Amino acid sequence: MSHYWRHPAVPHIEIRNVEDGRTFSHASHAHATFSIGAIMAGQSSYLNGHHTRHISAGSVVLMNPGVVHACNPLHDQPWAYRMFYVDAGWLASVQCQGGIGAQDGFVPFAQNYSTDPTLFAELDSLYVVLTDTGTPPDIMQAAVLKFFQRLVARLQTANDHTACAPRKMVEAADFIREHCMHTLRLEDIAAVVQLSPSYLIRSFKAHYGLTPHGYLIDCRLQLAREGLRRGDGIAEVAAQAGFADQAHLQRLFKRTLAATPGQYRG
Repeated sequence: MSHYWRHPAVPHIEIRNVEDGRTFSHASHAHATFSIGAIMAGQSSYLNGHHTRHISAGSVVLMNPGVVHACNPLHDQPWAYRMFYVDAGWLASVQCQGGIGAQDGFVPFAQNYSTDPTLFAELDSLYVVLTDTGTPPDIMQAAVLKFFQRLVARLQTANDHTACAPRKMVEAADFIREHCMHTLRLEDIAAVVQLSPSYLIRSFKAHYGLTPHGYLIDCRLQLAREGLRRGDGIAEVAAQAGFADQAHLQRLFKRTLAATPGQYRG
């Protein structure tokens, strides 16, 4: 069982609650948002960037925007989690208020995993407050701000957050994002950055964790999620995001996010 929670009082927050994830299988993917999740029961494998570990109930996972990740069940064992997806621009403003960054956008956190019982309890408490139908909007807003102010103060930022991928890889990624709704061939991307297709594939995957085609699909899925959150029709979203048809979107959405577009839209 799985469902998504959204509320107009806190439009910068989206929550997914999965009560039994044994049949959920995620392909490697990334989000434009910052993600933080509490493992409520069972165990799973957790890929973040180039590192994989086993995680269990009581732990918290953290994913910076754009970082390739995946959580999947272990040998059909029961597991449950609550994942919060947080608008990176909003969280960047919280960081700036806390003395981190200088209007330069979100600064990545160094930590991507925690077994701190206090952090787990605070995240669980935030979930209870937000999903209680009797909670007034101003209390929701205050609870969200307080939690993320504490999170920003608690976590260290990545020492190498200013380090960039090679310029041509950045150019390739930018080109893919800007044109992802159109038909793009590997040769087209390689020509823009003046690299051979084979070298582009190897170097791009080394820095982004996905091939250029995988990155293209991920960008299209991010566009599709934006359209679905607006309430657009699934066929319309598929066309806008560059998928061949609705069935193509359905198949890749389910494979990557372990949910159908209809389930995500709610």
